[in-house]
Amino acid sequence: MSTIGNKVEKKPKCYWCIGVICGLFAAVGTAVGMNLISSETNIGPGEFIVAANAREAIEKAPSTRIRVGSANVGKTKTSIAAAQCISPSAAILAKRERSQIVDGNVGYLQNAGYRRPYRPRHSPLTVRELKAAKIAWSYFERFTQEATGLANSVGNYPSTTMWDTASYVSGMVAAYELCLIDKFEFDRRMYKLLQTFRKIDLFRRELPNKVYHTKTAAKVDYGNKKGEIGYSALDIGRFLIWMRIVKNRYPYFGNTIDNMLLRWDFSNVIDDEGTMYGAILAKNKGKDKTKKFRKTIYIQEGRLGYEEYAAKGFALWGLIPRKAHQAAPYLTAEIYGVQVPYDGRDPRIFESQNYVVTEGYILDGLELNWDLPQDNTTSDLVHSDGWRAEFADRIYLVQERRFKREGYLTARSEHNVKGKPYFVYDTIFSGGYAWNTVTPRGKYSPNFSAVATKAAFGMWALWKTDYTDKLIDAVINLYDPKKGMYEGLYERARGQ
Repeated sequence: MSTIGNKVEKKPKCYWCIGVICGLFAAVGTAVGMNLISSETNIGPGEFIVAANAREAIEKAPSTRIRVGSANVGKTKTSIAAAQCISPSAAILAKRERSQIVDGNVGYLQNAGYRRPYRPRHSPLTVRELKAAKIAWSYFERFTQEATGLANSVGNYPSTTMWDTASYVSGMVAAYELCLIDKFEFDRRMYKLLQTFRKIDLFRRELPNKVYHTKTAAKVDYGNKKGEIGYSALDIGRFLIWMRIVKNRYPYFGNTIDNMLLRWDFSNVIDDEGTMYGAILAKNKGKDKTKKFRKTIYIQEGRLGYEEYAAKGFALWGLIPRKAHQAAPYLTAEIYGVQVPYDGRDPRIFESQNYVVTEGYILDGLELNWDLPQDNTTSDLVHSDGWRAEFADRIYLVQERRFKREGYLTARSEHNVKGKPYFVYDTIFSGGYAWNTVTPRGKYSPNFSAVATKAAFGMWALWKTDYTDKLIDAVINLYDPKKGMYEGLYERARGQ
């Protein structure tokens, strides 16, 4: 507990002003369960839906056992690779894939940092971009609960998670920095939210519950019924990143944030090896299904992409999630000549799929510049968490190449859909297949593949290319003036 009070002066490296507008779209894209619009049919706005939590899957303890899989695009292959991180060392350089290094002033550095061959966008917003930011913020103006300061994750449905609450915080910061709201409104909203969390009921006096009712701030289950169900290390890690950004950027919130976090018990969320654990409740066995007390089970949580991003949140407050921040064990699938990294833990053994999507890499870039948690000195063009930046470039490049070869605009992430199945993992690679869109139960659902608004805006901010110009043109006008941005654009008409 004492580590929470330590000062870790990490500078929040967002790309202002372009970076700030993407804070809004990362917030809305994560928190809003809006409809998608078909690229061939004009589907208008409809009701908001209750969507599954993208981080609901439960994972077991890690192992060094690795499964070799393959992609299904053209001539494909999979290779085993490994990387170490947290403490830059020559070992990282020895294990990196040299085929991805570009000669000259870009590529890996001797200290395991990385200079990207791409540049982010740095410029004031255009009229069109500012309009889009205002529309994105309008969601929070409509769906924030005055009594608690919590924002609904999905439209009118009064429920939220810690991940989505962090997205709301990022939206607040972005709206204030873009002058969409004044200091009074920003302080009012932030203080209300922090005051709610200072007294919020924790899961078994440890950490925040996975879900809360936004009108009452009461612990609830996924059906929004009163009760507790555990906590998510990934969700809490994202929330901690934004608490650090707020404290560093606006120090007058510091005491309130410290007092809030000092209530939390971090004893079980990170073990001695630095592995992150979430918590769930054991199922009642036997005839008595109404037994009130259920045992807490701690399970390893996170896969490549999201796991390392969330680990930084704990590290920014003095905890040491060393193992959670390692890339290993990972594999690669060759798609269009790009070695796409994915988690090497066998889903048949660990009972959790290894989805490759864009969001975890984008959030790390926008919020932390793909830097190590202790780094507050390097240039923004040098990424001290080098492998994270280089993996992000691969995730971008394979999507650009798909467009060039197949003609599909591609910005993949998990997203909500209207009606069943309500939620899909729209992956770059999963289950041994490229461009695999599946439901949480694993059903192949290609009709729900889409250009995700949150992914498109993030890629546009972090990769200044002709391709991301096309992406932004495709999604920037996808909005309802009264409700905010749509989730994205379907690749194909429904039913085809």
